[in-house]
Amino acid sequence: MSELRGRRALVTGGAVRVGRALTLACAAEGMDVAVHYRVSAVEAEEVAAECRAFGVRAVTLGGDLTRPEECRQVAAEAEAGLGGVDVLVNSAANFVNGPVLEIPPERVRAAFALNVEAPFHLAQALAPGMIARGWGRIVNINDVAGLEPWPRFEIHSVSKAALLMLTKALAQALAPAVLVNGIAPGTVLMPEDAPPGATDRSAAKTVLGRVGSPQDVADALRYLLSADYVTGHTLVVDGGRMVRA
Repeated sequence: MSELRGRRALVTGGAVRVGRALTLACAAEGMDVAVHYRVSAVEAEEVAAECRAFGVRAVTLGGDLTRPEECRQVAAEAEAGLGGVDVLVNSAANFVNGPVLEIPPERVRAAFALNVEAPFHLAQALAPGMIARGWGRIVNINDVAGLEPWPRFEIHSVSKAALLMLTKALAQALAPAVLVNGIAPGTVLMPEDAPPGATDRSAAKTVLGRVGSPQDVADALRYLLSADYVTGHTLVVDGGRMVRA
């Protein structure tokens, strides 16, 4: 298992919700962190302050990752702020929905721009430094929508399925110096606008009879960052949703 203390991590979408838990997990392992955000500047500064309490460096970086040039800018600022990036956690995502026969082209492009193209552009920018140093980790945060189609979220499901394949392709292309894996959570945090009863309905879809938490995803991240013989794999963290009859 690799020692993580002293490594440097960029976490996209790292200011809120599951991304926040992933950022704090990196800091708790002794890694310096760059917290990316798009609109959550205040929250990014708050989580950076929490990270510094672990005795690590923490910087915040704003950027719209649907734009390739801003992906490159975020990568460059992370390297400059931390002195290099050893770990890339692609957590930023959107959840484009709509009737599959009516969804407009711009929403289709938005799904792929953030969920697939941004992880690719960031990997393309940061992997050369990892390879030169002889060690790197990339973890793509997927979800179970990449493994099963969701009604009214078909484009989201397709984009996440593409991210799963990107994980495998990058693992092949960047080996042996850089290990590339994914995490596919089930329901680990309910939407803020979830209707009454949504938690119980989600829990009923699992074999464990409950929803998870962001900490479950953070624990999976810790494992994948430290593991030395796992690459090209997507770890499902769903309470058994995918195996329920």
